[in-house]
Amino acid sequence: MSEKLSEKEQGRQRTEIVTLGEFGLIEHLTRDFEPSHASTLRGVGDDAAVIGSPEGEVQLVSTDLLLEGVDFDLTYFPPKHLGYKAVTVGVSDILAMNGRPSQVMVSLGVSSKIPVEMLVEVYEGIRLACRELGVDLVGGDTKASVTGLVINVTAVGHAPRERVVYRDGARLNDLICITGNLGAAYMGLQLLQREKRALTGAPQSLRPEFEGYEYLLQRYLRPAARLDVVDMLAGEQIVPTSMIDLSDGLASDLLQNCKASRCGARIYLDRIPIARQTSAFAEEIHADPVVAALNGGEDHELLFTVPLEMRDTVARLGGIDIIGHITSPETGAFLVTPDGTEVQLQAQGFTA
Repeated sequence: MSEKLSEKEQGRQRTEIVTLGEFGLIEHLTRDFEPSHASTLRGVGDDAAVIGSPEGEVQLVSTDLLLEGVDFDLTYFPPKHLGYKAVTVGVSDILAMNGRPSQVMVSLGVSSKIPVEMLVEVYEGIRLACRELGVDLVGGDTKASVTGLVINVTAVGHAPRERVVYRDGARLNDLICITGNLGAAYMGLQLLQREKRALTGAPQSLRPEFEGYEYLLQRYLRPAARLDVVDMLAGEQIVPTSMIDLSDGLASDLLQNCKASRCGARIYLDRIPIARQTSAFAEEIHADPVVAALNGGEDHELLFTVPLEMRDTVARLGGIDIIGHITSPETGAFLVTPDGTEVQLQAQGFTA
């Protein structure tokens, strides 16, 4: 697939970053971004952004780092999708605090192999995500990188103080809820990696085989930030007792919530929502879709807890599954199979 990327770039204009310089590059990439929030008092173009807080609200700030070769592979990751996903990743942390995002800052570490045209595509994705999520790009930085492309996103949001949700608020018997479905992003990554291996050294006439699995690619390459869920909860006057962004996998993120809330948990295998394409591709590559849901990560759905008496209200909302409940801390955190067997949840791999 790397040969195909080179072939695609042939004949296209290639502008070296050095011809623009740092400030010229920033102006070139950000000139079409116009602020839309009253709280954006000064955006791109000065030494610092100036952001106000609406009266009665607190400000939320989060930062995320994406590294080439670790978080993405430019062999198969379209630059426009990468820019879109970078904003989604940053904004999802604000949503996980039950806040509304308002601004983002994007900083780049760029190696000499990357032309200006690729960065323009990255910023096209950033612009699209900003427009869809209603956030302003208000600044950032660029530096030379010797390790490939680096993207850092700082997201800023607001929420009424009484509606901010933390990880440490889950209480005994609270219901454990998740949005969307899990494991699809991980299976999308597996699909891309399989096709990359299959096409390495193959004739250029061959093309990757993605037919029937387009949803998996979308979930990995262009995940959606769940602003709709935060709006839906607000519309029903629901303030979760705890919440977390599902970025590292259900098992790891639930354990993070349990640790912060000093509690245990029981989730039920047959209640975990898994998309049809996730199960189909897992069967094709002889993998377990439940393992993908538990440990795959990058779904960027929301896990939250609510009091038991809200069961009927949450069930009516649609797109939210109640997968378990909070238990006392000494009981630990377990997955319960349909036959009643309890499997202890384990955090997998490095989580940052």
